[in-house]
Amino acid sequence: MNSRLGGLTPIGKGRYRESPGLDYEDFRVGDVIEHWPGRTISEADNTWFTLLTMNTHPLHFDSHYSSNTEFGECLVNSTLTVAIVVGMCVSSTSQRAIANLGWQEIRLPSPVLAGDTIYAETTVLEKRRSVSRASCGIVKVRHVGRNQRGESVVDMVRSFLVPTRGHATADAVQR
Repeated sequence: MNSRLGGLTPIGKGRYRESPGLDYEDFRVGDVIEHWPGRTISEADNTWFTLLTMNTHPLHFDSHYSSNTEFGECLVNSTLTVAIVVGMCVSSTSQRAIANLGWQEIRLPSPVLAGDTIYAETTVLEKRRSVSRASCGIVKVRHVGRNQRGESVVDMVRSFLVPTRGHATADAVQR
């Protein structure tokens, strides 16, 4: 095995270290990464996240209130949907990143309900070397989350600072 793309880094003869994420050189504009497995969002996930973030909109936790809306039931907190999709994408994209630089164009085209299973994919949109950090590059990706029916539930663009090969913090950490 001679590539980190399999998620493993050779550290000795017949010995490998799990190394999720990609170095700057591994990203290719136009590549699409399907993240696996999906994640079913439960009512408990939604309630806990809503309470944790102090989002007091009753559409997320009051069934009686929600039954009187156009949706007829509680909706999953949209920031939970964003967080889960980003989280699903980290291990195979930005696990080695130094910092998130920003999110743009976050769209939520369809509601998410408790019991929906979300699947995510990432498309590499752009990459360039960092002007201020010689050992890093900036990667821009589009994350799309779809429910079990294939309906887009979140679509966002994210940029992050990622090290070039041999410069990741994980490369220097001794175990």
